Amino acid sequence: MDIKINTFTGGMAETNAYLLQRDDRAILIDAPLGVCDWVDSLGVSLTDLLLTHQHYDHVEDAAALSAQGVRLHAYSAYSPELTLELLLKQSGIPLKIEPYQVDNVLGNNAELEAAGWHFRLEHVPGHATDSLVFLTDDLVFAGDTLFAGGVGRADLPGGDMDLLTQGIQEKILNLPPESRVFPGHGPQTTVGREIESNPFL
Repeated sequence: MDIKINTFTGGMAETNAYLLQRDDRAILIDAPLGVCDWVDSLGVSLTDLLLTHQHYDHVEDAAALSAQGVRLHAYSAYSPELTLELLLKQSGIPLKIEPYQVDNVLGNNAELEAAGWHFRLEHVPGHATDSLVFLTDDLVFAGDTLFAGGVGRADLPGGDMDLLTQGIQEKILNLPPESRVFPGHGPQTTVGREIESNPFL
């Protein structure tokens, strides 16, 4: 079966969301601002939203999607600590994330079935305590763990650079080098390319 992947980039942090379609089934990975209207404009029947983590820029449209009946999957239940709302408010940045319900709290589950898709899950904390990497076939949806030529920042609450780089080494870079990496920001890359040239690893 052919897999179609479309990328949407939205919000002030230019966050990537990935729409995965196979036959008549579609799921979304991450929910930056504007992605709900984009999905609606495509006329796609969306059933599930997978959150790589819950920093504000990845969940700004989560409540809107939930209101449409989309089922939400994440490592942890929603909290304003995870979305960084409290931190931003203390810094004088008035950000309001509409609360949403995580229907399937994944925790340390190793696998996920959603709308006919099968994912292997890897918990890779260090950027955020709830960071998950979703793996299916040779596709790696890395969120803000691994970027093309970089890694996630570790200076936010729950951040730990040693933990992050260790997790990337043990859970992502051991994948086949041709595995395609879809990060939360910036262009796609491959595992092999990051092994060869990522200065942070």
